This record gives sequence, structure tokens and C-alpha cells, in this order.
Amino acid sequence: MGRFLPLVIVALLTIYCVVEVAQAPPYAVRRAPRWLWAVAVICLPLAGSLGWLFFGRPTAASRGEAAGELRRPKAPDDDVDFLRGL
Repeated sequence: MGRFLPLVIVALLTIYCVVEVAQAPPYAVRRAPRWLWAVAVICLPLAGSLGWLFFGRPTAASRGEAAGELRRPKAPDDDVDFLRGL
């Protein structure tokens, strides 16, 4: 089992990165087009996956999210547009 553990880890990392590349918004992907990242991750599993994680993955700012901030629903009385409509 010890001999196969690195292969299993690389396979799981590759699957994770392929799914993440497929779900990433095309406008937010950095350094290369999304299709090129998918080809790199599939053809060069370890190098492509690490490249995606460090250089191609969208940042929180490009996804429209603040780092570490959760999106919470607004209460109706906190929404200015809702209060104007009353």
C-alpha cells in the first residue's frame, strides 16, 4: 500500500483540480484560458494540478467574495430598497 499512496494522492489531487477548473468562472481564471488549464491538469497531473492551485485558480477578490467573509442573508429591515418600497 505504501508504494501506491503517492499515486493515489496525485490521482485525487488531479480529480479535485479537474472539477475545480470545470467549475471556475471563465472570466476569473488567471494566467491562461480555462481550457488550457484543463489540458495541463489532465496531461501533466502533478505539475498541472500544482500550477492550477498556485497560478491559475481564481482569487477570492476575482470571484466577488471577501476573504474570510461569509455571505449572510439580509433582513428586510436592513435593506434600503425594500424599505423604500413600503
